[in-house]
Amino acid sequence: MSILVDKETRVICQGLTGAQASFHCESAIAYGTNIVGGVVPGRGGQRHLHQPVFDTVAEAVAATEPDCSLVFVPPANAADAIIESIEAEIPLIVCVTERIPVLDMVRVKHRLEGSKSRLIGPNSQGIITPGACKIGVMPGHHHRPGPVGIASRSASLTYEAADQTSAVGLGQSTSLGIGGDPVHGVSFVDCLELFLDDAGTEAILLIGEIGGSAEEEAAAYIQAKRPDKPIVAYVAGLHAPAERRMGHAGTVNVKGQGDAAGKIAALEAAGVTIAPSAAEIGSSLRAALRRGA
Repeated sequence: MSILVDKETRVICQGLTGAQASFHCESAIAYGTNIVGGVVPGRGGQRHLHQPVFDTVAEAVAATEPDCSLVFVPPANAADAIIESIEAEIPLIVCVTERIPVLDMVRVKHRLEGSKSRLIGPNSQGIITPGACKIGVMPGHHHRPGPVGIASRSASLTYEAADQTSAVGLGQSTSLGIGGDPVHGVSFVDCLELFLDDAGTEAILLIGEIGGSAEEEAAAYIQAKRPDKPIVAYVAGLHAPAERRMGHAGTVNVKGQGDAAGKIAALEAAGVTIAPSAAEIGSSLRAALRRGA
């Protein structure tokens, strides 16, 4: 089984005719993803990648009844694009756009409250249920169907983890990137709740990094929930210098908060197995499944 997306998921893409959107959506269609249309203001009535293009999300929803919208809109307009999908009550929104202004995302978070939509991202590689549906920018060839649910703040480490879990004979139920920006949609806690409720997910992998409090919040949830599924985590940035931005806005470590050591300690205290290095993610998961904890 899987969470959030499967082979029946109907997807529209906001910004479909752009170069990057075209490339990744063509790859998604080849993978088997059910992309049913696109939204590009001013290009309504055209077809692109053999799919209809609409001027507005509302028109696309009326014509195609999508379950998900993939947002490939530049940073200046991405928040408005997300809000357009929220107002159209699309259940799942996946935003891969990087560098959306923080205040714009605060506005998005406000509109999400009480809505019928769930947002993955922004600055997310997307979500994949191997062999069924790929929405975003991740490569499909690292992923194989299996029992490990992956939630990650790092795109590149997600691909490494997928490759390792596939190599040790496990595979993934669903893998998704929660996004590396400081203000984003689904959290580690949201992912934990979904994976714990999914019968096809037998183990969970969290890939964290310095900055923010997502890992500590996940640790507190695990401490309170005491789940019966094995949970493994890897936290990147153990040797990163303090008060230094490392890669993107979500990885800022200041005033002694958000450091990797503190995140690891919190997760360990909650009973999470910590992978000693990025090269040992797959073996750590295999060992955790064998001992059932």
